[in-house]
Amino acid sequence: MHSNVYLPPAFLDEMAAILPASLNMEDFISACQRPLRKSIRVNTLKITVEEFIKRAEEKGWALTPVPWCNEGFWIEADESVVPLGNTAEHMSGLFYIQEASSMMPVSALFQTQDDHFDSVLDMAAAPGSKTTQIAAQMDNQGVLVANEFSASRVKVLHANIERCGVRNAALSNYDGRVFGGWLPEQFEAVLIDAPCSGEGTVRKDADAMKNWSKESVLSISDTQKDLIESAFHALKVGGVMVYSTCTLSIEENQQVCHHLKNEFGDAVEFDNLADLFPHADKAVTEEGFLHIFPQVYDCEGFFVARIRKLAASEAPQVKKRLGKFPFEKASKKTQAEVAKQLQQALEIELPDDTSVWLREKDVWLFPNALEPMLGEFRFSRMGIKIAEAHKNGYRWQHQVATALSTGKETQSVALSVDDAREWFMGRDVRPEGQSGKGEVIVKLGNDVIGLGKWVGNRIKNGLPRELVRDKNLF
Repeated sequence: MHSNVYLPPAFLDEMAAILPASLNMEDFISACQRPLRKSIRVNTLKITVEEFIKRAEEKGWALTPVPWCNEGFWIEADESVVPLGNTAEHMSGLFYIQEASSMMPVSALFQTQDDHFDSVLDMAAAPGSKTTQIAAQMDNQGVLVANEFSASRVKVLHANIERCGVRNAALSNYDGRVFGGWLPEQFEAVLIDAPCSGEGTVRKDADAMKNWSKESVLSISDTQKDLIESAFHALKVGGVMVYSTCTLSIEENQQVCHHLKNEFGDAVEFDNLADLFPHADKAVTEEGFLHIFPQVYDCEGFFVARIRKLAASEAPQVKKRLGKFPFEKASKKTQAEVAKQLQQALEIELPDDTSVWLREKDVWLFPNALEPMLGEFRFSRMGIKIAEAHKNGYRWQHQVATALSTGKETQSVALSVDDAREWFMGRDVRPEGQSGKGEVIVKLGNDVIGLGKWVGNRIKNGLPRELVRDKNLF
C-alpha cells in the first residue's frame, strides 16, 4: 500500500467538484493509495502476440489482457532475482514496460483497422513508449517524427527506438510549439501526449503531488493550448490528432480541447471514443473524450481526446535558417552497390520504401516518406545508420541486424545464455567450437540481439554503449 501518498486538500476539493456522479471520493483516494499493477506491451516489430504468450507461459509469467490495447498485458512475474527490464526478452526488444493507461492514446489514434498513416508526429516522445507503439502500428512503414524538448531525454528515446528495431523514425529536439509554423499540414496523424501536472501518476510516485498548486495547473494549461494549436497547424486536412495527458484537471484536458474548437470552429471535430474498447463508456465525457479516474479501470488517471481536422488553417509565418544539410542522397549506382554488398555479406535486403543517404563515410537509410521534410526542418537523427564506408567496402552497423534482419540469415550465430549475458555487458564472446570471418548477426535463440565481427574464434562486440547493461542480467 502507498498509504503515504500525498494528496493536497485543495487537490481533493478540485477532484470532488469534477468527479462524475457514478463515482465517489472514498474509492478515488483508495485507488490513489494502491500501487499500480505492472504492465507490458508486446513489440510486434520483433515477435507476434501469440508467440510472446507462449514465451511468457514457459517463463511462468501470468498475463492479463489490457482491454484497450491488443498488445498490452498486466503481468505478474517473479522479479526477486532478475527485474523484467533485465530479462533477455526485454533487452532483445520483444516487449516494452509501459503503464497500461499510457497505451490508450496510440490505440485511439489507430482506432480502426482502416487507420493507416504515412506521416505521424509524436510531439512529446521521450522516453519512447508511445513512439515505439506507433512504429509497431505503422509496421515500420512511412515516417514517424519523434520530437522531445528535453535534450537529455532524447538519448533515452533513441536507445528505446534502437532496442525495439524501429527504422522509420526521425528524431528532433525542439519545443513542440515550432511545428505548426515549420511543418504546416505535413502530417496525417499527430499524437500530443502533453506535459502536464501529473495528477494521475501518484500510484507510481507517492510524491508526485508534493509541488501541486492550482496556479501551476493553470500555467501548464496555457502551454498545452499553445501545443495543441501547433499540432493542429501541423496536421493535414482530413488528418487525426490525439491529445492526451496523465492528469485529471479539466483545465488541462477538456478546456484545452475546447480552446482548440473555439480557435478553429468547424475545422475541429471531436471523435467519440465510447466504442474504443469494452466498457469505455464508463469514462467517456459528453464530448466523447475519455476522462479516466484511477478507480474505474484500476490504472493511472488519464485523459484522451481524438480530434479531426476538417478544413485548412493558416499557419504562423516563420523565418527559416536551416543551414547546410549535411547528407546527400546516394546515386542509383551507389545505392545498388550498398544493397548488393549487404545482401552478399549478411543476406539482408534494403526495404523498398527507403533510400540510402551519405554523410562523409557514414551510410544511412532514410524512410522515403521523410524526404518532403528534409528541406523544411532540421532533425537530430534520421532513419538508421547502416554502415561506414572504407576502402574495401562497408563496415556494417548494429541496426542493420536489429532493424532489418529476419533472424533466418545463414551468416548468424546463436549464442549460449552465458555468452549472451556477456554480449549484453558489452564484452566479446567466443562461441564454443565456432569461428568465421566478417560481420555476423548475433542471436539468442531466434532473437536477433546485435551485430558482431569474427576475429578468428572470437566475435567482437558491436553493441552500442547506450544498450550495454552491467548487472542483474538474466
